[in-house]
Amino acid sequence: MTLRTLGLTVLGAVGLSGLTACKKDEPAPAPAAAQAPAAPTIKAAPLPADTPLPQEPQEEAAEAPKGGGTVRGLVTFKGTPPAPNPIIPGTDPNCDGMELVDQPVLVTNGKLANVLVRVQGNVPGQPTTPPSSMVVVDQNRCMYKPRVQGAVINQPLVLMNSDSTLHNVRGVSGGKQLFNVTQPPLKTKEAQPPKEADVIRLKCDIHPWMTAFVVMSPHPYFATSGEDGAFSIQGLPPGTYTLEAWHETLGTKTAQVTVQEGQETTASFEFIAAK
Repeated sequence: MTLRTLGLTVLGAVGLSGLTACKKDEPAPAPAAAQAPAAPTIKAAPLPADTPLPQEPQEEAAEAPKGGGTVRGLVTFKGTPPAPNPIIPGTDPNCDGMELVDQPVLVTNGKLANVLVRVQGNVPGQPTTPPSSMVVVDQNRCMYKPRVQGAVINQPLVLMNSDSTLHNVRGVSGGKQLFNVTQPPLKTKEAQPPKEADVIRLKCDIHPWMTAFVVMSPHPYFATSGEDGAFSIQGLPPGTYTLEAWHETLGTKTAQVTVQEGQETTASFEFIAAK
């Protein structure tokens, strides 16, 4: 179900000789054995070599409990979407083949992608422990993938670098830096956001166009709309809830739904182009 989320086949060691063009104001990264200790709020360490990871980033990282009801719906967009922002990739040859536009408002036939739909607040009977599945953010061709996904508080957040170049992952929430993890080529690390984090924005200081979001919830009842605008939240205990639809630039909309055991209910959200 979601904003969830991904694995990794170790590709072997790659030389770092082509990294000198990445970041002007920082010295070259020290060997792994001499890495500076993480900040107190950060857990950032290489995962064991035999750690199993999904083959591709998963959009749904958390498993909702069995039973309950299902909420399905569509997220639509009315009007003309804003033009994508051009990306100037710079001089890093390892970014060749990357996308050359940044498109926060991704609309296909009137359907809006990358909207995180979640139940507001706590849910009666929600799981008391986070899922063991990993929320994976992959750095691939100098872009974060997926762009938007959800996670349960305390769920493992894994940062992958599938590129042959140096990255860093800076996590920010509400203007406060949560973590800043250096990512050597073809390496995997883990970051542990604080429990109070809500929407975490990920940025790379070396490649400043790179942006992604992880939306934290106390439960697994969330989903991210696909390019067809569709979302599905399953296993929701019976009751009346407020759904929140969050988009990185268009803001938040809400809708109320009543869920019955074994039944399916629908909800829809419409975002409108700015005039």
